Order: sequence, then C-alpha cells, then structure tokens
Amino acid sequence: MLTSSLRIASKDLRLCLRGAQGLAQTALLGLLVIFVFSLSRKPGEEVPALAAAAIFWLSTLFAQVLVYSGLYNLEEGNGSRLGLAMSPIPPQAVWLGKALAGLALVLCCQVVFAVAVAAFLGQGVAGSPVLGLACVLVVDVGLASLGSLMGALASGKTSRESLLTVIFFPLIIPVLLSGIRVLEGVILGGDAGLDWLGIAVAFAAVFSAAALILFPFIYTGEE
Repeated sequence: MLTSSLRIASKDLRLCLRGAQGLAQTALLGLLVIFVFSLSRKPGEEVPALAAAAIFWLSTLFAQVLVYSGLYNLEEGNGSRLGLAMSPIPPQAVWLGKALAGLALVLCCQVVFAVAVAAFLGQGVAGSPVLGLACVLVVDVGLASLGSLMGALASGKTSRESLLTVIFFPLIIPVLLSGIRVLEGVILGGDAGLDWLGIAVAFAAVFSAAALILFPFIYTGEE
C-alpha cells in the first residue's frame, strides 16, 4: 500500500508542479489574505500573536481546499478516475497518495505564508522553532487526512456528494484551534500551547482512522 501511495503522490506532484501555475495561484491567494488583514491595522500598531496565528491558518485552509480540489480533478479531467478505482491497489492507497501530495504542496505554500506573516504582520518567534514546526506538521497531517477525504467527496458528479463536503468543515475547527493556540505560544514564547498540541495529535489520529474506513465507500461508490 505504501509503495502504491508513494507512486500516486509522485505522479500527482509531477502533474501539479508542471508549470507550477496551480501552486503559484494557491500561494498568491494566501498571500492576498495575509496582505488584506495587514491593511486593517493602523500604522505602527502591533498585530496580536493570536490574530497572526489565526491569519496564518486561515490562509492555509484556503490553500488546502484549492490543493485537494485540484489533486482529485486530475483524474476527473481526463476520465481516469474509474481506471484508478478499478486498479489492483487498495482504495486507501489513493487516499494516502493524495494526502501526501497535498501535504507537500501545502507545506510549500506555508513557507511563503510564514515569510508573509513575519513581513506584513511584524511577527517573530520568541519560543521554540522546533515546537512551532511540530505544531505545523501535526495540524497539517490532520488537515491532509480530512482534506483528502473531502477532495474525493467534492469531486462527485452529483450535488448531493458535493454538498456533503459542507458537513466536514466544522470538523476541521478543533484541529485549527489547536494550531492557532500552539502557534500563538510559539510566537510569544513559553509553553502555554503544549496542551493544545496534544489535542491536535488526537484529532489527527481520529481523522486518519475515519478516512481509512470511509474512503473506499466514497471513492469507489460501494454501498
């Protein structure tokens, strides 16, 4: 399963990075969000660390939606979804491959977002950079697990399947809140967000387990 997932992820990354237009547009959208928020402060006014962390993860969420929508549209555009669904690999390998590819693309966007938050919002890192990186990775894993599942739902041809994605957005809130509070602690310094990191780990595990169970029914159409 892991080998098949890595092959799918490699294929998707090659297609998405060919010309890098889709990735550039996704990064520009996140940059626009950060820049617009930066205009709301008065000259010389400091942006609270909590607000800066929320803006970073809001930009990440927009990027995630675009990334996973694009990854699943790769098969929808040329009609190869049926072939991939009928191939002799576990359906979970498709979910994992898309999740890994999306995780890599979102991380690339987040590098740009982090620089923009530092430049436009005047933020620094007073806490542990290792904790900050761990926070980003854990939350990204949770978002990737659920994002890959939502991408399969959104690529459905019926309005019922597409509307099901609305149900999943509230599920992202706990892991996003965890990421915001941990990142706030990293910006300010101290260990105030460590408890939230445990919550993010728990939700990432729950999302991954749920996606492994549900994905075959969603992607292959089995009842």
